[in-house]
Amino acid sequence: MKQILQDMAKGGSSIVEAPSPQTTKGHLVIDTATTLISAGTERMLVDFGKANFIDKARAQPDKVKMVLEKMQTDGVMTTIEAVKSKLAQPLPLGYCNVGTVQSVGKGADYFKVGDRVVSNGPHADVVRVAKNLVAKIPDNVSVEEASFTVVASIGLQGIRLAKPTMGECFVVTGVGLIGLLTVQMLRAQGCRVLAIDFDQSKLDLAKQFGAVTCNPGKGEDPVAVGMAFSRGVGVDGVIITASTKSNDPVTQAARMSRKRGRIILVGVIGLELSRADFYEKELTFQVSCSYGPGRYDSNYEEQGNDYPLAFVRWTQQRNFEAILDMMSGGQIDVKPLISHRFKFENASDAYDLLTSDKSALGILLQFESDVASRHETTIKLNSVANYEGNEPVVGFIGAGNYASRVLIPAFKEAGAKLHCISTSGGINGAIHGEKAGFTEATTDTQSMIENQAINTIAIVTRHNSHAYFVQEALKAGKNVFVEKPLAITSEELAEVKSAYEKAIEADKPPKLMVGFNRRFSPHIQKMKTLLDPIKEPKSFIMTMNAGCIPADHWTQDNEVGGGRIIGEACHFIDLMRYLAGSEITSVQARRMGDTNTVEVTEDKAAIILGFADGSFGTIHYFANGAASFPKERIEVFTAGKVLQLDNFVKLKGFGWKGFKKMNLWKQDKGQKLCSKLFLDSIKNGTASPISAEEIFEVARISIDIAEQLRKQ
Repeated sequence: MKQILQDMAKGGSSIVEAPSPQTTKGHLVIDTATTLISAGTERMLVDFGKANFIDKARAQPDKVKMVLEKMQTDGVMTTIEAVKSKLAQPLPLGYCNVGTVQSVGKGADYFKVGDRVVSNGPHADVVRVAKNLVAKIPDNVSVEEASFTVVASIGLQGIRLAKPTMGECFVVTGVGLIGLLTVQMLRAQGCRVLAIDFDQSKLDLAKQFGAVTCNPGKGEDPVAVGMAFSRGVGVDGVIITASTKSNDPVTQAARMSRKRGRIILVGVIGLELSRADFYEKELTFQVSCSYGPGRYDSNYEEQGNDYPLAFVRWTQQRNFEAILDMMSGGQIDVKPLISHRFKFENASDAYDLLTSDKSALGILLQFESDVASRHETTIKLNSVANYEGNEPVVGFIGAGNYASRVLIPAFKEAGAKLHCISTSGGINGAIHGEKAGFTEATTDTQSMIENQAINTIAIVTRHNSHAYFVQEALKAGKNVFVEKPLAITSEELAEVKSAYEKAIEADKPPKLMVGFNRRFSPHIQKMKTLLDPIKEPKSFIMTMNAGCIPADHWTQDNEVGGGRIIGEACHFIDLMRYLAGSEITSVQARRMGDTNTVEVTEDKAAIILGFADGSFGTIHYFANGAASFPKERIEVFTAGKVLQLDNFVKLKGFGWKGFKKMNLWKQDKGQKLCSKLFLDSIKNGTASPISAEEIFEVARISIDIAEQLRKQ
């Protein structure tokens, strides 16, 4: 498949080839026929990508604050690397896709192969879309007309919030694509409409659709025109679909509105509101969220759980259907809005036009390639490398932020032969695979695991898939590196342990490694060197200022992420186990009590571990602290001495002969050494860096702690 991506660091768009996505539960795979470039949104993204670093910062002051806070805790160099990595992530463009269903996932059987559908899929010749973001196209609506469905639904959602009634007078400020479609829908609802814009050609179209027009660029006063249009009483409502940094649209909207009028913001504008304008008239101001209820709700979009129609009449999907019905019935006419057509292969010309010609409206991309050729599940990225002896030849499953920014570069630096990278959607694997030097990218994970050229599998996916992929890789006789956790339930852990025990009976047993990288950081290695000669028990305090993650984030879902204790606190359970150098013999845990004021309490907990040698320690895992406070602090008390490590940057010694401090210029949490030692163990035939006994012990203890907390 091929897809358009926007470079957010340097600007410019490009077409990238990637493996075709696989059908998954609740999703459809669609062969694209036509897509519509959303002129306002995509022009903004392209302009942002082309902006220099300073202008990018000015455009996102909230992100600048986050960067400054990260600098305080993680250091300047670590923060700079993180920002550069974030900007280096290309962004898929487009959300107005029309095509034909190629395959249907389980649970999406309302749709059939061959259905013509519209979706919010990107500009790609093959897309995979969740079922609640897809709608069937009526027979009398063409694919070109249907491509306007999603942008029209954005305007429709604004109208629904405004609640117009027949005979009311409404203003639409900014008549680009969404604005012109909003004009038509308001007219279809029996409203009188005034259209305001600086572009006369767009106003002429609005007039064609039945609107009265006002052009401030010609000296016309929007407030005066609005008052005259409303026969002196003030307009009933204003829908702002403009994109500008100016506050004028909202100020004018307030001044031309009647008492208790409604103002709905669909576009992006300056928002310095005058209290007097709104107070005296008791105006209602509301921001519309995209194309309807369900947007940004993972339960609706990703998991496919629809809202009951009796309680939520209009969802995103039902808004799509309403737009298509209006097109079918002739209430919406998009033909005059089509200004340009480009072949998909010439998309760069389309984006040049988009940024150079502000009057461009409906720019269509036409996909004419052979459908069969789009569905290759494995593609070549780079030339095949030569593999010799016991060299670790690696297949990666997953190419998310951590994999692409940290783990893949660490494996590459350590000398791994990067053979194949597998992702469910295909595009991330192609992007990061080519950049890192992988030979292939695929969406057929099972074939990659079974590939005889690969002897090592690295698993960096969502937590609920770890145990399954570990078992499959072990069954195939592969060495396994799995990013924590190893498993998220006791049942999964037992299955993994069984698979491992069977695998080590082979002539050349595979190695199993979990990415507990912190024990390999320079500071922890120094602490271990200092602590090992001391035979008396140690006392540990580990404080994790983990930061808040929303309750609906996948890591908080016990069935997907396993919760933050299993998914993240396991790092520190392993770390304490390593520094103690002794088996864990007792566990106590206490979380924050249930309260109406805090949605998630499991990630505010204290864990006390006891060890066979008499050592003990407390892990304070808190998600309710300030971001400006150090994220990780580790303290060890023993034999009249203390070690204190702050954020893997500064280590201090108190009472140690010959040691006072060890500071680094940038944070080092041990990912590079962790990867190197694992790969060296494969190449040299030595023991794995972490014993299997410790790996299973830490996994078991982590799951036990989470279960203990959930019973409180």
